Amino acid sequence: MVASRQGDEMAPAGVAAAQVRALYKRLLLAHRLLPDDLRAIGDRYVREEFRRSKGLGVEEADRFLKEWEAYADTLQAQATESVMHPVPKANYGVDLTANKLKDFNEEQIGQLYALMQEATKPVQ
Repeated sequence: MVASRQGDEMAPAGVAAAQVRALYKRLLLAHRLLPDDLRAIGDRYVREEFRRSKGLGVEEADRFLKEWEAYADTLQAQATESVMHPVPKANYGVDLTANKLKDFNEEQIGQLYALMQEATKPVQ
């Protein structure tokens, strides 16, 4: 896949580089509302996923961006809620449906498993 015409190395082909950069920044800003350990995991995962997105076609890139937009919306709402109404242990994210999991390829399942292992490690 070719980088976007604007020359942004993170932008999938056919996607405006400014749109990709804005979403990337929005995700990193949303992660600032998370506990430090979750923020570190989230920042690293976003960075890796956006680098991998360089190989996507136009349809895949559109789906990629929509999913990350939905994640950002959910995370911002949950993080804002936990700041406004603190609880001892806040939960973030949503459960993946069986339908969504069917859309994952083997590599994505492996990435999801690695992320789960990282996220459930005991805090040192």
